[in-house]
Amino acid sequence: MSIDLEKLDLPQYVKGCSLKELEELADVLRQRIISVVGKNGGHLASSLGAVELCIALHRVFDLERDPVFFDVGHQAYAHKLLTGRAGAFERLRRIDGCSGFPNRDESTYDPAAAGHAGAAVSLALGRAAAKEHSNEPGVAIAVVGDGSLSCGIAFEGLNASKACGKKLIVILNDNQMAISPNVGGLSRCLNRVISGRRYNRFRKAVKECLSHFSGYRTIKKLINRLEDLIKGALLPPGILFQELGMRYIGPVDGNDLGRLLPMIERVSRIDGPVLLHVTTRKGKGYAPAESCPQDFHGVGRFDIASGKLPAPSATSFSAEFGRCMTSFAESDSSIEAVSAAMTSGTGLTGFAEKFPERFHDVGIAEEHAVIFSAGLASGGKKAVCALYSTFLQRAFDCIYCEVVLNKFPVVFAIDRAGAVEDGATHHGIYDLGFLRQLPGFAIFTPASTCELESMMKTAFSLNAPCAIRYPRGAGAQCQELNGVVVQYGKNHLIQSSDSDIVIWALGAEIDTALAVASMLKERVNIVLVHFIAPFDTALAEQLRHKRHFTIENHCVRGGLYTTLCETLAGAAHGEITPFGWSADEVIGHGTVQELRLRHGLDAESIADKIKKCL
Repeated sequence: MSIDLEKLDLPQYVKGCSLKELEELADVLRQRIISVVGKNGGHLASSLGAVELCIALHRVFDLERDPVFFDVGHQAYAHKLLTGRAGAFERLRRIDGCSGFPNRDESTYDPAAAGHAGAAVSLALGRAAAKEHSNEPGVAIAVVGDGSLSCGIAFEGLNASKACGKKLIVILNDNQMAISPNVGGLSRCLNRVISGRRYNRFRKAVKECLSHFSGYRTIKKLINRLEDLIKGALLPPGILFQELGMRYIGPVDGNDLGRLLPMIERVSRIDGPVLLHVTTRKGKGYAPAESCPQDFHGVGRFDIASGKLPAPSATSFSAEFGRCMTSFAESDSSIEAVSAAMTSGTGLTGFAEKFPERFHDVGIAEEHAVIFSAGLASGGKKAVCALYSTFLQRAFDCIYCEVVLNKFPVVFAIDRAGAVEDGATHHGIYDLGFLRQLPGFAIFTPASTCELESMMKTAFSLNAPCAIRYPRGAGAQCQELNGVVVQYGKNHLIQSSDSDIVIWALGAEIDTALAVASMLKERVNIVLVHFIAPFDTALAEQLRHKRHFTIENHCVRGGLYTTLCETLAGAAHGEITPFGWSADEVIGHGTVQELRLRHGLDAESIADKIKKCL
């Protein structure tokens, strides 16, 4: 291919291309996406499937005037490449490189940050209403895919579209995982008719003519009802959206530019809220991703030639959690697991295969996952709700109202707690700030996978709501953990001395604390924090006169530092200095090690700061 993305005048280039040139551009975009994701990791299958859709949107619309809101953003890589970010894309998900999701700070073509499911329709609907109220030209577009329709927020937006969505276009990117398939030639024929210019001119003229009659409202309702009945009878997938007040068009092949472009052009001329249903193939253009799209949804670095993905770590917290769940369930039939579309990510694949009747994947619906777990617990089940920390944020009200107030013994397995590569929308660094406020809610923080099993046993025995919080990966590897017995509500002084310095380490940060201690000139006290709630006040009071330093893979506000300050607030104590993620800035994307270095949270930086403090 002779197309050089760095030298093109993007996105204007696509406006003047022939169909053949656009198809060649699609091939170039796919190869660049495969090359970069193979090197850096990222969300591959969905973005490969949406290449033609991104090209078509830029061809038909001015996406600075007609903003497109990507739901989740997994499918937006081609959009990034088409908006002058080809150079930055080489450092996808790396610090100072391109974000893995739409990012308002990156480009004027990204109208809002994305990363969590369900928000695009409501965002676009609000923007459409703002356009209408300000008499601004253009439309607002929502691209919804990746199972986001299982998220209730999306339906709330669709439900409101009839009232204020005159300038709203929703594109349902159906990657053949949830929505009904194309119903054939009659579907395509009818779509051409009802989205065509002549039909809509005629439709508008009839309405204007009838508006002079006294019975206009009744006649209009009859005409609309007749159109809906015909459309609904021939196109069953559209009934739901029509009942919500949207014009439904589709399905159309979203990977065929020859069919997709004219359909989007027609849709762009329709008045009122409209939903265009496109079907795309996840992983299109890369055979391994086409055959196993789920495996290539979100990936780390992989071998492009063979398509071989790195083997998942058998020693990760997620893997150990899954092993423990399966083991416990073999002897306890009351244990049931709940996941919100993160079966493999939370380590529950084995459990789901062995106990399918006791495994519940509720889709991208964290609020429902929490309340469903509460319902299981109300029936005497030992419900374990496994969610990523960043997605747990959405369900805080449900945790409080349905679980804590009822004292239902739901165990929350909080995976990906701490900083991750995907950036601001995915960091799990705020959970302690809201979970610590809940009365009677215990929070376990294992340092290593070896401690996870005993903590899970304790959690099941509490007969009360609780959470076990752990980061991605294998956790601490230090020898000092050997022989440490986890006791409920107790933290551990694993290194004791006469020093006036004490370093408090939250869970897996014990490795960082020990590395810091080795760089100091004296042997210091080191506390391993296994429980953030209930907090070991006795140990804190015993050490209160010393100089305290806290290390946590959490925001410094609301986590370990805040807990220690609150615990010692009523008595004289030594100065407390925190090392954690800043509460005053948004933490961006990059490898975790890059982020630690940038924010001074690697062992060497912490040791240097402690030396300066002393």
